[in-house]
Amino acid sequence: MDLAGSSAIVTGGAGGFGAATTRRLVEAGAKVVIADLAEDKGKELAAELGDSAVHLPTDVTSDASVDEAIAAATELGPLRTTVIVHGGGAAARRMVNRSGEAYPVEIFAKTVDIFLTGTYRVMSKAAAAMSKNEPLEDNQRGVVISTASIAGFEGQVGQSDYSAAKGGVIGLTLTAARDLAPAGIRVMCIAPGTFLTPAYRKNPEEVQAYWAPLVPNPKRMGHPDEYARLARHIAENDYLNGTVIRIDGALRFNI
Repeated sequence: MDLAGSSAIVTGGAGGFGAATTRRLVEAGAKVVIADLAEDKGKELAAELGDSAVHLPTDVTSDASVDEAIAAATELGPLRTTVIVHGGGAAARRMVNRSGEAYPVEIFAKTVDIFLTGTYRVMSKAAAAMSKNEPLEDNQRGVVISTASIAGFEGQVGQSDYSAAKGGVIGLTLTAARDLAPAGIRVMCIAPGTFLTPAYRKNPEEVQAYWAPLVPNPKRMGHPDEYARLARHIAENDYLNGTVIRIDGALRFNI
């Protein structure tokens, strides 16, 4: 799929993965809605990219907010690419703590709402807009790329909410691809390992020192642009559909 002249939405578009992906999609000729609640970073990135990008504060837990982002994208051109890469945090607590207290269900539900339900909300609404596009070669109308995590396959201690949410995103991929096939819309998922992004909220050297020795090859954390280059390739390669690609240097989480 040729991205030139089309529009795209990147939820979490001002973050580590999101900003790198926004730049790569703009490089490919798309105009991008940076859908992110981080206003300062979003406006800064939009200013850097000029007429090729606009920032719009977007809450993936709100129907109205997502609808607004999609409407903004369709004003820039036919919406053909949606990359769902927003963050939101997780509690990182065991299901039952040492005092015998259960992990609050409402916190678990909030994490699932952001990462899984938010993904479904953006995916379904973006696909509805894409279904109205004029078809390209092979009846293609667009692609939705979600973001899981290797924690969705093998979660670590304290990741019950995050692993469940990301596992749901993984499980959604093939079903969504089959649901949307008649409309000519592809669905793919990227499952990153450990990447050097602001999500760690720690000194980069400290984070690298911990994670790099655990990655089989190459022995380092990933760079956000490696995610972004994969996202762009997925958008442009029409035969990638209905599967999850791990990008993790062969890292497997072990307890």
